[in-house]
Amino acid sequence: MKLLTVAAMRELERRAMDELGLSGAVLMENAGRGVADLISSRYGAAFPGPLLVLAGKGNNGGDGFVLARHLRNRGWQVTTLVLAEEDAVRGDAAVNLAILKKSGAPLRFASDRATLNLELAVLPPQGLVVDALFGTGLNSAVSGFQAAAIHWLNGCGAPVVAVDIPSGVDAGTGRLLGPAVQADLTVTFAYPKVGHVLHPGAGLLGELTLVDIGIPAAFSAACVKDALVLVDAAAAGELLPPRPIAGHKGTFGHLLVVAGSCGKVGAAALAAAGGLRSGAGLVTVATPAAAHPALAAQLTEAMSEPLPEADGVLAASALARIETLLTGKAAVALGPGLGLAEPTTNLVRRLVEALPLPLVLDADGLGALAGELAPLGKRRAGNTILTPHPGEMARLCGLSVAEIEADRIGVARDFAARQRVVLVLKGARTVIAAPDGRIFINGSGNPGLAAGGMGDVLTGLIGGLLAQGLTTLDAAVLGVYLHGAAADRLRDIMGDAGLIAGDLARELPLARRALALK
Repeated sequence: MKLLTVAAMRELERRAMDELGLSGAVLMENAGRGVADLISSRYGAAFPGPLLVLAGKGNNGGDGFVLARHLRNRGWQVTTLVLAEEDAVRGDAAVNLAILKKSGAPLRFASDRATLNLELAVLPPQGLVVDALFGTGLNSAVSGFQAAAIHWLNGCGAPVVAVDIPSGVDAGTGRLLGPAVQADLTVTFAYPKVGHVLHPGAGLLGELTLVDIGIPAAFSAACVKDALVLVDAAAAGELLPPRPIAGHKGTFGHLLVVAGSCGKVGAAALAAAGGLRSGAGLVTVATPAAAHPALAAQLTEAMSEPLPEADGVLAASALARIETLLTGKAAVALGPGLGLAEPTTNLVRRLVEALPLPLVLDADGLGALAGELAPLGKRRAGNTILTPHPGEMARLCGLSVAEIEADRIGVARDFAARQRVVLVLKGARTVIAAPDGRIFINGSGNPGLAAGGMGDVLTGLIGGLLAQGLTTLDAAVLGVYLHGAAADRLRDIMGDAGLIAGDLARELPLARRALALK
């Protein structure tokens, strides 16, 4: 599903007006009438109201004035409360406010806390409330009497329909700009916006529904070149690698996993499980010799190889042995459980420079590059996947976790472009950034993934998809989706607490099968 930034949506509307002759008034009319249609169909039990439209002075308020008029024409008992002086409303919104006023509809105005309190005090209990305060234009913190209105709205007890996006949510980032409306239904126009799918704002939408505002589909498709993509089952399913009937284990690729150390063999075993459950034909795990017996005891389907070590971690001399293990391999997964001892860190940097195969790098592999990104520059562009969580990302790019979380898309896009890698920035709504600037936002997953070892499974899963011949971008997008989809399946059976990484690995084939059947 395509997503638009706020700027891209404004550009689409501008071009529709300039090139097609669609006026802003027509677009506003179509938007408001579309919301009125949805309210009439979804909330028939609340008819005839009372229904309150809480409107701002901008275009979002204008949409509210239009829908108030249409609902009133259909017999709803509508009151519109405008959080502004009447003469502060401008443009197309002012035109529709004047029409609503001339129709005799109940209109109230409040531009300060005292007046707002008086207006709210005389309202009867509402059967439905429409939030048409700010929409996608909000770019600063909500405060004062407008914040008070949002607090009242959230506590009024009536279902809430948000026009375009719940007020208080930044439509570009999903951040909360002060108090924000908790909606039951959010109705947006033409395309979802980025802020609709990123947390924490995504948790306030209720159900998200689209309304056609009259921009021809072919024109939109021609205009929307730089859309972001929300990865859903349809998009992920298109990336599944083929499974030819005459295929054998060699057909489906051989993944080399370089992982583990004394006390951390579980990470290596989980990465191996992710690789095997991805559909890869063969998986070999290379680990320090001192850790090898413990790892071998955990592995049945995967092969294992001991590597030169010192004090339980990989030694620099392991490089030559790893290079010999590349024969017959299709991809490498590097990092889980390796530790951050200096010899290992130095070895990881040399491996990143030297390995010619597609590479997925995670965990301690990322830690080895913190403050030393030069090895990435030695690799072929687009041949590497990094899978950091926000803390690891902060160390990689020298920002705070708060700065990362405030602009997940921007940070991921910039890093991927500068370092010529595919970046998987994990978290609620994982962001996958390609070196060419494309952005994919994962639509699967739940809090059940917040457990140790889940990232190790993901590393092996993505590596296994690379071994099956997928590009780095496709392997990252599909791997992240399948990882989350397996967790979603488990949540329906077990809930979202207490899941462990082994549960997830075992569910991956079923998640993949479900995707193939859609």
